[in-house]
Amino acid sequence: MSQQYVPVAVAQFEPIADTEANLTAIAAMAKDAADRGARVVVFPEYSSYFIDPFDSTLVAHSEHLDGPFVRRLTEIASQFDLHIVAGLLETADDGARIRNTVVAVNGGGLQSMYRKLHLYDAFGQRESDWVEPGQLDAPQTFTVEGMRFGMMTCYDLRFPEVTRVLVDAGVDAVIVAAEWVRGPLKEYHWRTLLAARAIENTVYVVAADHAPPLGVGHSSIVDPTGVAIATIGSGAGIVVGHLELEAIARIRKVNPALALRRYSVMPRG
Repeated sequence: MSQQYVPVAVAQFEPIADTEANLTAIAAMAKDAADRGARVVVFPEYSSYFIDPFDSTLVAHSEHLDGPFVRRLTEIASQFDLHIVAGLLETADDGARIRNTVVAVNGGGLQSMYRKLHLYDAFGQRESDWVEPGQLDAPQTFTVEGMRFGMMTCYDLRFPEVTRVLVDAGVDAVIVAAEWVRGPLKEYHWRTLLAARAIENTVYVVAADHAPPLGVGHSSIVDPTGVAIATIGSGAGIVVGHLELEAIARIRKVNPALALRRYSVMPRG
């Protein structure tokens, strides 16, 4: 049987407080990814609009899932025959905060979406002042050439049960859209947690971060043994990794941790 690979790109850049400029960057990087053979390209958290520190412009620049940002992503995906994953400021119901949402689109439109569950109220930050947390809904997934993908966002990476719930939903690769804020040991935490989530779940982890100075960079694709098979340093750019579906089955024969576990994940509410 021939090996089946899905070429996946991670795109590292610095989203700014200008949605049109961000879309221009996304389109250019999507073209680069497609030219390199990618079928999926993953962009960071807050790809539609980002400002540091947060302020009231977040709400003003939020959009619905059928709004212009997602429509433009769909056009770009159609143009380059890609699945595109990117962070969106989604309009919330209360009008005072936003939803920190990640969308997956192809040329047919929205395929899947994820609203960040664990807000970054840590390391001196208070994301919950500006963002409404997602509900504990069943995971949404999307499939490309037989490989099933699920999504999470940034701080969710520190909560291993998020990945485990996705794996229980049948995903082969976990996408992490992030703005992993720089700070003491933060690069070490980022690399360690990406590897840990891959190893303990025997899945691929595909992680896109903001480029420095605000993010740590080091966007990576990690295989089910915890090895980074493709990674970016501190600059903007893309890198492509080839995800092999059969590798997951091979690794799980040697390391059947999922089959041997004695606990399941239950929501706290």
